Amino acid sequence: MTNSIATEWNENAGSHTRIAYAGLEIRDLVATELNPYFRITYNNYLLQLEEYLGNQSILTLPEIILLEVDEQGECFALVERLKANFLFNGMIIVLISLSNDKSLKLSAMQLKVHDFYIYPFSMSDLRERLNFLVKFKLIKPKLIEISKEVDITYRTPFGKRFMDLSISGCMILALSPIMLAVVIAIKLGSKGPIFYKSKRVGTGYKVFDFYKFRSMRTDADKLLVELSTQNQYANEDGGTKAAFVKIKDDPRVTKLGKFLRNSSLDELPQLFNILKGDMSLVGNRPLPVYEAEMLTSNEWSMRFLGPAGLTGLWQITKRGKADMSERERKKLDNFYAQNYSFWLDWKILIRTVPAVFQKEKV
Repeated sequence: MTNSIATEWNENAGSHTRIAYAGLEIRDLVATELNPYFRITYNNYLLQLEEYLGNQSILTLPEIILLEVDEQGECFALVERLKANFLFNGMIIVLISLSNDKSLKLSAMQLKVHDFYIYPFSMSDLRERLNFLVKFKLIKPKLIEISKEVDITYRTPFGKRFMDLSISGCMILALSPIMLAVVIAIKLGSKGPIFYKSKRVGTGYKVFDFYKFRSMRTDADKLLVELSTQNQYANEDGGTKAAFVKIKDDPRVTKLGKFLRNSSLDELPQLFNILKGDMSLVGNRPLPVYEAEMLTSNEWSMRFLGPAGLTGLWQITKRGKADMSERERKKLDNFYAQNYSFWLDWKILIRTVPAVFQKEKV
Protein backbone atom coordinates (compact mmCIF):
# COMPACT_ATOMS: atom_id res chain seq x y z
CA MET A 1 0.00 0.00 0.00
CA THR A 2 1.07 3.59 -0.55
CA ASN A 3 1.06 6.55 1.83
CA SER A 4 -1.56 8.32 -0.29
CA ILE A 5 -4.31 9.75 1.85
CA ALA A 6 -7.29 8.61 -0.18
CA THR A 7 -8.78 8.41 -3.61
CA GLU A 8 -11.90 10.50 -3.89
CA TRP A 9 -14.30 10.69 -6.80
CA ASN A 10 -17.94 11.08 -7.61
CA GLU A 11 -19.26 7.83 -9.09
CA ASN A 12 -22.11 9.68 -10.80
CA ALA A 13 -19.94 12.31 -12.48
CA GLY A 14 -19.37 10.19 -15.58
CA SER A 15 -15.64 11.05 -15.77
CA HIS A 16 -12.94 8.37 -15.71
CA THR A 17 -9.99 10.76 -15.87
CA ARG A 18 -7.52 10.01 -13.07
CA ILE A 19 -5.43 12.72 -11.44
CA ALA A 20 -2.56 12.23 -9.00
CA TYR A 21 -2.25 15.35 -6.83
CA ALA A 22 0.56 16.35 -4.49
CA GLY A 23 0.42 19.30 -2.08
CA LEU A 24 -1.35 20.71 0.95
CA GLU A 25 -1.70 24.47 0.45
CA ILE A 26 -4.79 24.50 -1.78
CA ARG A 27 -5.72 20.85 -1.55
CA ASP A 28 -9.09 21.59 0.05
CA LEU A 29 -10.00 24.04 -2.71
CA VAL A 30 -8.97 21.54 -5.38
CA ALA A 31 -11.04 18.84 -3.71
CA THR A 32 -14.11 21.08 -3.56
CA GLU A 33 -13.88 22.25 -7.16
CA LEU A 34 -12.50 19.23 -9.03
CA ASN A 35 -13.79 16.16 -7.16
CA PRO A 36 -17.12 16.12 -9.04
CA TYR A 37 -15.32 15.97 -12.37
CA PHE A 38 -12.22 13.80 -11.88
CA ARG A 39 -11.01 10.80 -9.89
CA ILE A 40 -8.28 12.28 -7.75
CA THR A 41 -5.68 10.60 -5.58
CA TYR A 42 -4.33 13.03 -2.98
CA ASN A 43 -0.79 12.90 -1.66
CA ASN A 44 0.59 15.22 1.00
CA TYR A 45 4.14 15.24 -0.32
CA LEU A 46 6.09 14.58 -3.50
CA LEU A 47 7.71 11.43 -2.09
CA GLN A 48 4.27 10.01 -1.37
CA LEU A 49 3.24 10.76 -4.94
CA GLU A 50 6.34 9.12 -6.34
CA GLU A 51 5.72 6.02 -4.21
CA TYR A 52 2.11 5.93 -5.34
CA LEU A 53 3.09 6.09 -9.01
CA GLY A 54 5.66 3.35 -8.51
CA ASN A 55 2.95 0.99 -7.26
CA GLN A 56 0.66 1.47 -10.26
CA SER A 57 0.27 -0.77 -13.27
CA ILE A 58 -0.03 0.45 -16.82
CA LEU A 59 -3.80 0.13 -16.52
CA THR A 60 -4.09 2.17 -13.32
CA LEU A 61 -1.66 5.01 -14.03
CA PRO A 62 -3.26 8.47 -13.82
CA GLU A 63 -3.64 10.58 -16.94
CA ILE A 64 -2.66 13.80 -15.15
CA ILE A 65 -0.05 14.75 -12.57
CA LEU A 66 -1.06 17.93 -10.69
CA LEU A 67 1.66 19.34 -8.44
CA GLU A 68 1.94 22.26 -6.07
CA VAL A 69 5.33 23.94 -6.57
CA ASP A 70 7.41 23.64 -3.37
CA GLU A 71 9.82 26.30 -2.10
CA GLN A 72 12.82 24.00 -2.55
CA GLY A 73 11.95 23.27 -6.18
CA GLU A 74 11.89 19.51 -5.61
CA CYS A 75 8.87 19.28 -7.90
CA PHE A 76 11.11 20.12 -10.88
CA ALA A 77 13.45 17.27 -10.01
CA LEU A 78 10.44 14.96 -9.80
CA VAL A 79 9.24 16.10 -13.22
CA GLU A 80 12.67 15.33 -14.67
CA ARG A 81 12.58 11.83 -13.17
CA LEU A 82 9.11 11.20 -14.53
CA LYS A 83 10.06 12.34 -18.02
CA ALA A 84 13.14 10.08 -17.93
CA ASN A 85 10.97 7.05 -17.20
CA PHE A 86 9.28 5.68 -20.32
CA LEU A 87 6.24 4.64 -18.27
CA PHE A 88 5.58 8.20 -17.10
CA ASN A 89 6.97 10.48 -19.81
CA GLY A 90 3.65 10.58 -21.65
CA MET A 91 1.68 11.89 -18.68
CA ILE A 92 0.11 15.33 -18.65
CA ILE A 93 1.91 17.42 -16.02
CA VAL A 94 0.45 20.66 -14.66
CA LEU A 95 2.10 22.74 -11.93
CA ILE A 96 0.44 25.14 -9.48
CA SER A 97 2.54 27.83 -7.81
CA LEU A 98 1.57 30.00 -4.86
CA SER A 99 4.47 32.32 -5.68
CA ASN A 100 4.67 34.77 -8.56
CA ASP A 101 8.41 34.11 -8.91
CA LYS A 102 9.19 34.29 -12.65
CA SER A 103 12.14 31.93 -12.28
CA LEU A 104 9.75 29.16 -11.27
CA LYS A 105 7.73 29.61 -14.42
CA LEU A 106 10.91 29.63 -16.50
CA SER A 107 12.03 26.34 -14.92
CA ALA A 108 8.63 24.83 -15.67
CA MET A 109 8.74 25.92 -19.32
CA GLN A 110 12.23 24.53 -19.74
CA LEU A 111 10.92 21.18 -18.55
CA LYS A 112 8.05 21.52 -21.06
CA VAL A 113 5.26 20.86 -18.58
CA HIS A 114 1.81 21.15 -20.10
CA ASP A 115 0.74 24.17 -18.07
CA PHE A 116 1.75 26.38 -15.17
CA TYR A 117 -0.79 28.16 -12.97
CA ILE A 118 -0.09 30.90 -10.42
CA TYR A 119 -2.60 31.04 -7.57
CA PRO A 120 -5.13 32.66 -7.33
CA PHE A 121 -6.76 31.61 -10.59
CA SER A 122 -10.14 30.40 -11.79
CA MET A 123 -10.66 26.74 -10.91
CA SER A 124 -13.18 26.45 -13.73
CA ASP A 125 -10.44 27.50 -16.17
CA LEU A 126 -8.16 24.81 -14.74
CA ARG A 127 -10.91 22.20 -15.03
CA GLU A 128 -11.58 23.11 -18.65
CA ARG A 129 -7.87 23.05 -19.47
CA LEU A 130 -7.37 19.62 -17.92
CA ASN A 131 -10.34 18.23 -19.81
CA PHE A 132 -8.93 19.56 -23.05
CA LEU A 133 -5.45 18.17 -22.47
CA VAL A 134 -6.89 14.73 -21.80
CA LYS A 135 -9.36 14.76 -24.67
CA PHE A 136 -6.91 15.74 -27.37
CA LYS A 137 -3.81 14.08 -25.93
CA LEU A 138 -1.64 17.16 -26.18
CA ILE A 139 1.46 15.39 -24.98
CA LYS A 140 2.97 17.15 -27.96
CA PRO A 141 1.03 19.74 -29.98
CA LYS A 142 -1.18 17.75 -32.34
CA LEU A 143 -3.54 20.39 -33.65
CA ILE A 144 -3.90 18.50 -36.91
CA GLU A 145 -5.94 16.02 -34.87
CA ILE A 146 -8.02 18.85 -33.44
CA SER A 147 -8.85 20.07 -36.94
CA LYS A 148 -10.49 16.68 -37.56
CA GLU A 149 -12.61 17.06 -34.43
CA VAL A 150 -13.79 20.65 -34.98
CA ASP A 151 -16.89 21.33 -37.04
CA ILE A 152 -15.50 23.81 -39.55
CA THR A 153 -18.58 25.82 -40.47
CA TYR A 154 -16.59 28.52 -42.30
CA ARG A 155 -16.26 28.39 -46.07
CA THR A 156 -14.67 31.26 -47.99
CA PRO A 157 -17.43 33.19 -49.79
CA PHE A 158 -16.90 33.58 -53.53
CA GLY A 159 -16.62 37.37 -53.30
CA LYS A 160 -14.01 37.19 -50.54
CA ARG A 161 -11.96 34.60 -52.41
CA PHE A 162 -12.11 36.63 -55.62
CA MET A 163 -10.89 39.70 -53.72
CA ASP A 164 -8.07 37.65 -52.16
CA LEU A 165 -6.87 36.34 -55.51
CA SER A 166 -7.11 39.59 -57.44
CA ILE A 167 -5.55 41.88 -54.81
CA SER A 168 -2.79 39.47 -53.72
CA GLY A 169 -1.89 38.69 -57.34
CA CYS A 170 -1.63 42.37 -58.23
CA MET A 171 0.40 43.10 -55.09
CA ILE A 172 2.90 40.34 -55.88
CA LEU A 173 3.46 41.78 -59.38
CA ALA A 174 3.70 45.37 -58.16
CA LEU A 175 5.92 44.64 -55.16
CA SER A 176 8.25 42.09 -56.78
CA PRO A 177 11.14 44.62 -57.09
CA ILE A 178 10.84 45.44 -53.38
CA MET A 179 10.71 41.76 -52.45
CA LEU A 180 13.83 41.11 -54.55
CA ALA A 181 15.63 43.94 -52.72
CA VAL A 182 14.62 42.47 -49.36
CA VAL A 183 15.89 39.04 -50.41
CA ILE A 184 19.30 40.51 -51.31
CA ALA A 185 19.48 42.55 -48.08
CA ILE A 186 18.71 39.52 -45.90
CA LYS A 187 21.25 37.40 -47.76
CA LEU A 188 23.98 39.99 -47.31
CA GLY A 189 22.98 41.02 -43.77
CA SER A 190 23.25 37.79 -41.80
CA LYS A 191 23.74 34.07 -42.11
CA GLY A 192 20.69 31.89 -42.38
CA PRO A 193 17.73 31.28 -44.69
CA ILE A 194 15.96 34.13 -46.48
CA PHE A 195 12.50 32.93 -45.59
CA TYR A 196 11.15 31.87 -42.22
CA LYS A 197 8.68 29.01 -42.41
CA SER A 198 6.65 27.91 -39.42
CA LYS A 199 3.55 25.89 -38.68
CA ARG A 200 0.55 28.15 -38.08
CA VAL A 201 -3.02 27.40 -37.10
CA GLY A 202 -5.83 29.00 -39.06
CA THR A 203 -9.53 28.43 -39.64
CA GLY A 204 -10.91 25.37 -37.88
CA TYR A 205 -7.49 24.69 -36.31
CA LYS A 206 -6.12 23.87 -39.77
CA VAL A 207 -2.30 23.72 -39.63
CA PHE A 208 -0.33 25.06 -42.60
CA ASP A 209 3.15 26.33 -43.56
CA PHE A 210 3.31 30.09 -42.97
CA TYR A 211 5.90 32.25 -44.77
CA LYS A 212 7.72 35.43 -43.74
CA PHE A 213 10.98 37.10 -44.59
CA ARG A 214 13.40 36.16 -41.81
CA SER A 215 13.71 39.00 -39.30
CA MET A 216 15.17 37.06 -36.38
CA ARG A 217 18.33 35.23 -35.47
CA THR A 218 18.42 31.60 -36.57
CA ASP A 219 18.23 30.42 -32.92
CA ALA A 220 15.13 32.54 -32.13
CA ASP A 221 12.86 29.60 -31.30
CA LYS A 222 15.37 28.22 -28.77
CA LEU A 223 15.61 31.61 -27.03
CA LEU A 224 11.84 31.88 -26.62
CA VAL A 225 11.75 29.88 -23.39
CA GLU A 226 14.47 32.03 -21.81
CA LEU A 227 12.57 35.20 -22.74
CA SER A 228 9.15 33.95 -21.67
CA THR A 229 9.11 36.06 -18.51
CA GLN A 230 9.36 39.22 -20.66
CA ASN A 231 6.16 38.40 -22.54
CA GLN A 232 3.87 41.45 -22.31
CA TYR A 233 0.83 39.15 -22.10
CA ALA A 234 2.26 37.07 -19.23
CA ASN A 235 0.61 36.78 -15.81
CA GLU A 236 -2.85 37.88 -16.89
CA ASP A 237 -6.04 36.15 -15.76
CA GLY A 238 -4.57 34.63 -12.64
CA GLY A 239 -1.10 34.03 -13.98
CA THR A 240 -1.72 31.06 -16.26
CA LYS A 241 0.29 30.64 -19.43
CA ALA A 242 -0.31 33.47 -21.87
CA ALA A 243 -1.83 32.50 -25.19
CA PHE A 244 -0.03 35.19 -27.18
CA VAL A 245 3.66 36.10 -27.18
CA LYS A 246 4.91 39.68 -27.58
CA ILE A 247 8.29 40.81 -26.26
CA LYS A 248 9.21 44.49 -26.19
CA ASP A 249 12.59 45.27 -27.80
CA ASP A 250 12.89 41.58 -28.66
CA PRO A 251 16.65 40.74 -28.67
CA ARG A 252 16.05 37.94 -31.16
CA VAL A 253 15.29 40.45 -33.94
CA THR A 254 18.18 41.44 -36.25
CA LYS A 255 18.94 45.08 -37.18
CA LEU A 256 17.48 44.59 -40.65
CA GLY A 257 14.63 42.65 -39.08
CA LYS A 258 13.58 45.67 -37.01
CA PHE A 259 13.13 47.70 -40.19
CA LEU A 260 11.31 44.87 -41.95
CA ARG A 261 8.95 44.48 -39.00
CA ASN A 262 8.28 48.20 -38.47
CA SER A 263 7.49 48.56 -42.18
CA SER A 264 5.65 45.19 -42.28
CA LEU A 265 7.79 44.15 -45.27
CA ASP A 266 8.52 40.86 -43.50
CA GLU A 267 4.86 39.91 -44.08
CA LEU A 268 4.97 40.10 -47.89
CA PRO A 269 5.60 36.35 -48.50
CA GLN A 270 2.20 35.68 -46.93
CA LEU A 271 0.69 36.90 -50.19
CA PHE A 272 1.62 33.45 -51.51
CA ASN A 273 -0.22 31.85 -48.57
CA ILE A 274 -3.28 33.83 -49.68
CA LEU A 275 -2.94 32.61 -53.27
CA LYS A 276 -2.73 29.03 -51.98
CA GLY A 277 -5.92 29.51 -49.95
CA ASP A 278 -4.30 28.99 -46.54
CA MET A 279 -5.59 32.39 -45.41
CA SER A 280 -7.32 35.56 -46.63
CA LEU A 281 -6.30 39.18 -46.90
CA VAL A 282 -8.51 40.02 -43.91
CA GLY A 283 -9.15 37.79 -40.92
CA ASN A 284 -7.79 36.68 -37.57
CA ARG A 285 -4.05 36.25 -37.41
CA PRO A 286 -2.93 32.61 -37.87
CA LEU A 287 -1.20 31.58 -34.64
CA PRO A 288 1.89 29.50 -33.90
CA VAL A 289 1.01 26.05 -32.58
CA TYR A 290 2.19 26.82 -29.05
CA GLU A 291 -0.16 29.84 -28.92
CA ALA A 292 -3.11 28.12 -30.59
CA GLU A 293 -3.14 25.21 -28.15
CA MET A 294 -3.83 27.74 -25.37
CA LEU A 295 -7.03 28.91 -27.10
CA THR A 296 -9.12 25.77 -26.97
CA SER A 297 -11.79 26.76 -24.44
CA ASN A 298 -15.36 27.37 -25.55
CA GLU A 299 -14.87 31.09 -24.95
CA TRP A 300 -11.88 31.58 -27.23
CA SER A 301 -12.11 28.81 -29.86
CA MET A 302 -14.61 31.03 -31.72
CA ARG A 303 -11.71 32.94 -33.32
CA PHE A 304 -10.80 29.78 -35.29
CA LEU A 305 -14.28 29.49 -36.82
CA GLY A 306 -13.79 32.65 -38.86
CA PRO A 307 -11.30 33.38 -41.66
CA ALA A 308 -7.58 33.63 -40.98
CA GLY A 309 -5.96 36.68 -42.50
CA LEU A 310 -2.96 38.84 -43.26
CA THR A 311 -4.53 41.85 -41.53
CA GLY A 312 -7.47 42.28 -39.19
CA LEU A 313 -9.06 44.24 -36.37
CA TRP A 314 -6.07 43.72 -34.08
CA GLN A 315 -3.64 45.20 -36.60
CA ILE A 316 -5.66 48.38 -37.20
CA THR A 317 -6.70 49.09 -33.62
CA LYS A 318 -3.99 48.36 -31.07
CA ARG A 319 -1.17 46.59 -32.84
CA GLY A 320 2.10 47.10 -30.98
CA LYS A 321 0.62 49.06 -28.09
CA ALA A 322 2.10 48.14 -24.74
CA ASP A 323 -1.25 48.47 -22.94
CA MET A 324 -2.93 45.87 -25.13
CA SER A 325 -4.28 43.09 -22.94
CA GLU A 326 -4.49 39.48 -24.00
CA ARG A 327 -8.22 39.39 -23.28
CA GLU A 328 -8.80 42.48 -25.41
CA ARG A 329 -7.01 40.91 -28.34
CA LYS A 330 -9.03 37.71 -27.96
CA LYS A 331 -12.28 39.70 -27.93
CA LEU A 332 -11.31 41.49 -31.15
CA ASP A 333 -10.68 38.13 -32.81
CA ASN A 334 -14.02 36.75 -31.62
CA PHE A 335 -15.87 39.87 -32.80
CA TYR A 336 -14.45 39.54 -36.30
CA ALA A 337 -15.23 35.81 -36.51
CA GLN A 338 -18.87 36.55 -35.67
CA ASN A 339 -19.35 39.77 -37.65
CA TYR A 340 -17.06 39.75 -40.69
CA SER A 341 -18.53 41.01 -43.96
CA PHE A 342 -17.47 42.32 -47.36
CA TRP A 343 -17.74 45.95 -46.23
CA LEU A 344 -15.99 45.36 -42.91
CA ASP A 345 -13.12 43.75 -44.82
CA TRP A 346 -12.77 46.83 -47.03
CA LYS A 347 -12.80 49.16 -44.02
CA ILE A 348 -10.02 47.08 -42.43
CA LEU A 349 -7.98 47.04 -45.65
CA ILE A 350 -8.21 50.84 -45.98
CA ARG A 351 -7.18 51.38 -42.35
CA THR A 352 -4.33 48.89 -42.68
CA VAL A 353 -2.28 51.23 -44.87
CA PRO A 354 -1.48 53.77 -42.09
CA ALA A 355 -1.21 50.97 -39.52
CA VAL A 356 1.66 49.12 -41.18
CA PHE A 357 4.23 51.68 -39.98
CA GLN A 358 4.05 51.09 -36.25
CA LYS A 359 6.11 53.13 -33.82
CA GLU A 360 6.26 50.68 -30.92
CA LYS A 361 9.06 48.13 -30.95
CA VAL A 362 6.86 45.19 -30.04
